[in-house]
Parts: sequence; structure tokens; C-alpha cells
Amino acid sequence: MTTLLPLETPVPTQDVWSVSQVTAAVRRLLDRNLGAVWVRGEVIQCKAWSSGHWYFTLRDAKSQVRCCMWKQQAAKAGRPPEDGTEVYVLGTPGLWEEKGEFRLIATAVIPTSAIGQQQQELERVKAALQRDGLFDTTRKRPIPAFARCVAVVTSLDGAALRDVTIVIRRRWPCSRLAVVAARVQGEGAEAELVRALGLVNRLADVDVCIVGRGGGAREDLGVFNSEAVCRALAAVRVPTISAVGHETDVSLTDFVADLRAATPSAAAEAAVPDRADVDRRLGSLAARLASGLTLRTSLAAERLERTADRLSCAMDDVITSRKHRAERAAAQLEALSPLRVLSRGYAVATAEGAVLRRRAAFVPGRRFDLRVADGTVAARVEDA
Repeated sequence: MTTLLPLETPVPTQDVWSVSQVTAAVRRLLDRNLGAVWVRGEVIQCKAWSSGHWYFTLRDAKSQVRCCMWKQQAAKAGRPPEDGTEVYVLGTPGLWEEKGEFRLIATAVIPTSAIGQQQQELERVKAALQRDGLFDTTRKRPIPAFARCVAVVTSLDGAALRDVTIVIRRRWPCSRLAVVAARVQGEGAEAELVRALGLVNRLADVDVCIVGRGGGAREDLGVFNSEAVCRALAAVRVPTISAVGHETDVSLTDFVADLRAATPSAAAEAAVPDRADVDRRLGSLAARLASGLTLRTSLAAERLERTADRLSCAMDDVITSRKHRAERAAAQLEALSPLRVLSRGYAVATAEGAVLRRRAAFVPGRRFDLRVADGTVAARVEDA
């Protein structure tokens, strides 16, 4: 089957170059037309490798170029320049053929007396925020121990939101997420972040707010050094966590927020408790409570037992005392009893329930009872 191309579509000729030929030609063109030149710019992403080579990027307000400095020249230059430092670089423009990448091979790096434009702005914002007390540790609020709702201000397309969601679902699934979308780099990112942070204050039941993004180049994180964003973060009514970039990345929002997290995942771990840890703590607390209750019950039982012993002894003492008193009273009553008199040989005459006390009561022929020590004897008066 033959495919016919439109008439206006160009077709390859016999003179077709390979990619290697193109990059080699461009390199020869650069080498032939450009020698070593002095370039002025701001250093970013500077890193000295263990091999001794330096790799960094040089930029101005409109453009940037990758630079490398080989080991011999780097050893002569001394310490690598810090990010944000403005320098003069003597280098030869060239092309890395394997990657088709334009770069500047530096042979000398001389710092200027000025700080880069972006670094100047960073220092100005930092001084203004510090002057207004936004960096003071006294204004830092504690992160709640059991957050019911966590607001996350970040991009919907970034890895930060995914990392935060995974960590919170794993650690504390009962917590709700309120995602407030905002761009975190590029044009319009500053305004969107300010709007999103203001929107957090209008959300009900939010306990903590996470703001941040995943890793990136230093210039990609620049919006988190914005004065407007930092002041909007300081105005959030709930405790805040700043999680911008990786562990080594530091932005001004890290100083303004109530807590700085090295990564978005670390921010999620700080925002909510760990369910497994809470279960362990509850189990330990239950064991301690059970042990305490058992100890208290044992102590109460011992106290009750001692109290019962004391009560028993006291009751025995009272009963014994009362028994002795009763025995003494019985002895006294026994001594006064008429029966004791009868036991000594006396007798008592009674008739019709009355004691015959006088001789006149003994009428001849009258019957009466004679009470003696061991019983009653029927009797009759024979002669008065």
C-alpha cells in the first residue's frame, strides 16, 4: 500500500544529517566564533561534587545558562560561591554534544561586591517580616494533637498533595482533608496562594493548615519567599505548617509558619497522630488503670479486713464487759432473792396469791400454801 504525501509536505533529500553531525557542527561553530568571555550573573544551584568539579547555573532577569568548572580550575578558585551571589565568570561557550546542551565552561569565578537582584529582594522581605515580629517564636502556636480537619494549600497537580493524602489516610483516617488549590510557581502563583490562604480562614472546623509543594529548583520555590504570601500565612487563624521542597530547601514561609516540616509527608505526620501509636498508648493506659484499680481494690480490701477485725474485737470487748456487768447484777439479785432466804430454812405462807404476814391471817380451818426452798406444801390452820 502506497501513502501519498501532500504536495506541500517537504521530503528528505540525500543530504540528511545525523543528530551527532548537527551537534558537532554547532560545537565547531561556537568554538570558531566565540572565545573566552566574561559573563556577569547570579549563581544558583551551585554544587561541588566529590570529583572536584563544580556545576552551577548563572542567570539574570531574562535568561540563564548552565556552567561547569573542572577540578583544576575549581581548586584554584577556592570555595564554591553561595546561591544568590553575583559573580563575574570567565568561560568559553560550548555545547555538550551527548545531550545537545549549551553550557559555559568556566575557568575563573570572581564575586562582585553586589548581591544578586533576587537575593536583595529576599533580604528586604526577610528584614521587613522580622521587623514586624513574624519570625518571633513567642507567636508560634502548638499543633493540635488530634486534628479533625486538615486544610492543604497546594497545587492539585503536584506530588505534595498525593504524599499528604497517603500519609494522613495511613496514620489517622478519621481526619478530613480540605484541599484549597493554588499554583505554587510561575505567573499568578503569588496571588493564588494569598487567595487560598485567605479562604482557609473562611472554612469551618479546620484545625491545622499545611501549605507547601514538592521539590524543585531554587527559583521554582521563590513564591514562598514572597512578602504577600508570608503575611497571608501569618494571618491564618489556625496553626500552620510550612512544607516547601525537600529537607535542604528553606523558604521564608518556614520561619513564619508555626511549624516547619522538611517535606510534605513530614508535614502530614506532624498534623495528625499515628493510629498505631495511639492504640499502644491506650493499651498502656488501660493496663496502668487496671493495675491501679487492682492495687486500690487490694488496699481497700485490706483496710476493710483490718476494720472488720477491729470491729470484731471492739464488739467482743463490749459483749464481755456487758456480760460481766450482767453477771454482777445477777449475783446481786441472787443475793437479794427470797429463795436464798428460803434455802436457809425459812418458809413463806401464801393464800390466794397473797402472803400471810400476820398471825391474825391464820384462821382455823383456812387452807394455805407453804413455800419452802424446793417447792410448795399444801397446809391448813388447825388451831389459831
